[in-house]
Amino acid sequence: MRRLPPLTAIEAFVLVARLGSVRAAAEELSLSSPALSRRVQALENFLGRPLFERRRHAMALNAEGEALLARIADPLDQLADAIESATGAGELMRLRLGVLPLFAAQRLMRRLPELRAAHADLHIDIDTAAHGTARLGDGLDAAITLARAVDPSLYARRMERDRIVAIGARALLEGEHPLIDPGGLAAMTIFLHRDMPENFAIWRDAIGQPDLDPAAEDHFDSGQLMLDAAAQGLGVAFMLESHLRDACDDRLVSLFGARSAPSPYSYWFACRHSALRRKPVRLFHDWLFDTLVEESPHPAHPEPVEG
Repeated sequence: MRRLPPLTAIEAFVLVARLGSVRAAAEELSLSSPALSRRVQALENFLGRPLFERRRHAMALNAEGEALLARIADPLDQLADAIESATGAGELMRLRLGVLPLFAAQRLMRRLPELRAAHADLHIDIDTAAHGTARLGDGLDAAITLARAVDPSLYARRMERDRIVAIGARALLEGEHPLIDPGGLAAMTIFLHRDMPENFAIWRDAIGQPDLDPAAEDHFDSGQLMLDAAAQGLGVAFMLESHLRDACDDRLVSLFGARSAPSPYSYWFACRHSALRRKPVRLFHDWLFDTLVEESPHPAHPEPVEG
């Protein structure tokens, strides 16, 4: 049998390649950064060539690394499936799903009883940590992400198109000086999500006021906290129309009438192409688009993006 490098070295290489950071990969594997670096270097020494371009705060695959990752990704997924079956974990269908907290709270959890009723043997481990698509094949089988586009090497299916709206407290429309004109944002704080940092710029261009600037911008990594802050009258959140609709919060309204903008950001279902051959992934995928996407008032664009 031909000599192979340690599996731990291959695991470290793949995780660093997908996360782009030794530190992030080390945290995922519960290792120190030096220990993870040694595993990557062990693989490079075995192959006799570097696989990454080292930068100050990140590592990027070079041409050799990209070629290696493309060759070993699917075999690694198949190996994981084989180990799962051999250990008896395959007796239950289990899906490891990465999903954004706001999507999970607003749209997924309330419909999961229907999925359980239809497929009682399907169990879902839900992971709301960041870098969902980067961890596909390394802890996650599939992910629901919010992005402009998804890595073309993955299977990706857009769930819907949406619009950017200004979301604020209903109280802002009341009193002596109601906020009915966008110009009033010059005295307001606006809220932006780290995954949709351009929302306000896109919105103001769409309504024909490219020079409009708010008094301040606050940035969040939680959509639910943005909505809560807006409901308390602390500022105006620039989010998707579906976020307001699914919040079902009478304290919140869409400000400025019909002024909105097409959003370049969409929810996507993503997984590795090989993962679609696994029954838990396929069952969830089909249920998701037959149930959650079908119920949305926004038109879905279910064409897969092939890599």
